[in-house]
Amino acid sequence: MAFADNLKQLPKVSHLAALNLLDAEGAVVATIENKPGQAGSLAVYNHLAQLYGSISAEAAKKGLELYAEHTEDARLNPGRHPNIDRLIGIIERGEVLRVKQVFAV
Repeated sequence: MAFADNLKQLPKVSHLAALNLLDAEGAVVATIENKPGQAGSLAVYNHLAQLYGSISAEAAKKGLELYAEHTEDARLNPGRHPNIDRLIGIIERGEVLRVKQVFAV
């Protein structure tokens, strides 16, 4: 399925303002906001966190499947899709990121 179709299957994220991604020491290494251009990634990362409890290599592999056609574009054009690049890096380095939800008010 295409990324747009995959997004329709994911839980809604209207209750979230953002997700903070934390490293092993608890430092925020990235923030994905609920705004145009990032809302799809917010939904993907939120779904992965719900399924796996964190963004591990296993979760990242699922995430790359969800990004569908954008995953190949990210591999061919590093830097164009930073949230996909992050998943690829998690797999390569075997790291784990914790996810902290920032709720909309």
